[in-house]
Amino acid sequence: MDITALPVWDALDEHADEIAFTTIRDLFAIEPDRVQRCTIEAAGLALDWSKHRATAHTHALLLDLARAAGVEARRDAMFRGERINSTEHRSVLHVALRTPAGQQLIVDGVDVITDVQRELARMEAFATRIRNREFLGHTGQPITTIVNIGIGGSDLGPVMAFEALRHYADRGLTIRYVSNVDGTDITEALADLDAAHTLFIISSKTFTTSETMTNASTALAWLRTHLGDDVDVARHFAAVSTNAAKVAEFGIDPANVVGFWDWVGGRFSMDSAIGLSTMIAIGPDGFRRLLAGFHAMDEHFRTAPLEANMPVTMALLGVWYRDFFGAQSVAVLPYEQYLKRFPAYLQQLTMESNGKSVHHDGSEVEVETGAVYWGEPGTNGQHSFHQLLHQGTTMIPVDFLVGLSSLNPVGEHQELLVSNVLAQASVLAFGKTADEIADEGVAADLVPHKVMPGNRPSSLLMYDVLTPEVLGALVALYEHIVFVQGVIWDVNSFDQWGVELGKVMASRIVPALRGGDVTAFDASTQAAVARFRARHAG
Repeated sequence: MDITALPVWDALDEHADEIAFTTIRDLFAIEPDRVQRCTIEAAGLALDWSKHRATAHTHALLLDLARAAGVEARRDAMFRGERINSTEHRSVLHVALRTPAGQQLIVDGVDVITDVQRELARMEAFATRIRNREFLGHTGQPITTIVNIGIGGSDLGPVMAFEALRHYADRGLTIRYVSNVDGTDITEALADLDAAHTLFIISSKTFTTSETMTNASTALAWLRTHLGDDVDVARHFAAVSTNAAKVAEFGIDPANVVGFWDWVGGRFSMDSAIGLSTMIAIGPDGFRRLLAGFHAMDEHFRTAPLEANMPVTMALLGVWYRDFFGAQSVAVLPYEQYLKRFPAYLQQLTMESNGKSVHHDGSEVEVETGAVYWGEPGTNGQHSFHQLLHQGTTMIPVDFLVGLSSLNPVGEHQELLVSNVLAQASVLAFGKTADEIADEGVAADLVPHKVMPGNRPSSLLMYDVLTPEVLGALVALYEHIVFVQGVIWDVNSFDQWGVELGKVMASRIVPALRGGDVTAFDASTQAAVARFRARHAG
């Protein structure tokens, strides 16, 4: 579908020209009830999108675009389990991972919800044994350290969730994550651990992912070094995988294996068995609360009218800036230290999903698609990149996230934190004019340097306090933003062929680094291989 051929696209293009010189200041001045009109509450989150370069007419046109692109029909098809992942011929059913027990969803003759609940029960039994110190290692001592080995969706989601929910974690357990194939990652992760108390969770759908299996082999060698060659692997390894044969070959007890399905994409999998380390950390009840937050946002997305639909609204604003204002990136700035890994998690979710240049039918897209997502937590960013946000030449839409209360109330910290996020959002939107600065008595030669142009758009997402439910709602919110934008751009948000070729090429280069033929590679690669060989010669 060429969305630029739709009449509403032309209308949006004309409208963008019409309001090009209308500022956010102007919009607040002419619309007294703007904040009320631009506030949406759902699943424990409150979205204020009033500080955007968008009028009620803008919103109406964007909603027309969503309807013309078939967002509602596509959404309903996803929830029904239809094979909307066209290039891999798969359903896209991460929403089933958090559907409560007792409901039913039949896909290809199988009740998906029953399968999900079965694996959840297995996860809960396994996690409970560890949390109760009943899972004993080779020496008969309880397992108290978990090292999750994965990469991509098998790492970013669990790491983010663990950091986000650390307040709720069992502090008697040590939880660590290894993903990078750089040997430093696993070396530093294991440096101070006691092998007798350590369990490795190998998270890999296929159990063949190069980086993950390299780290798994290193972990096994480390375990044997410390506990002997006859160590009982089954007492120190668990797996999250769909490849039972490979898992068994590694020596992992089938009782220590939990699975998931091909309709769970890696970047949408943190609430599946991939979240086993999360469940061990926060407990089965905490994990169920996390799932409840996901489901609450799912239901909002599924049932709320588009006009008052939080994911739809945020997705459409993203399209508005990407395709009609040329914005190339989005900053996600959580004023919540526990969410310090949230921007990194969103990078994979958003850019691996919508970093596409062809439609479902293989034809080239006509517009700009996925933006670059990035960010840092809280006031740290104010002393780093906020200068560019405020006075740079590039417009970067911002999502601010903040809780009204802290899980760690200390003195005036939370008041200062909230005051900072509100100040940043206000200054980005309204700025400060040369006249206003001059009226304060600032020297004329300094006035231009202190002007804040404002008119920089931002969303403010607020919640009472960070709970497992809130985290689940936040993640589901962005999952659905990705989905809506993918529908509008008519790209497949659920494959990642751009990741695959690099993996294949890396596997071909390894033999060359070990002395094999290099003539098949480009001159630059040949030179780099030669330099590596020279460094390791002899």
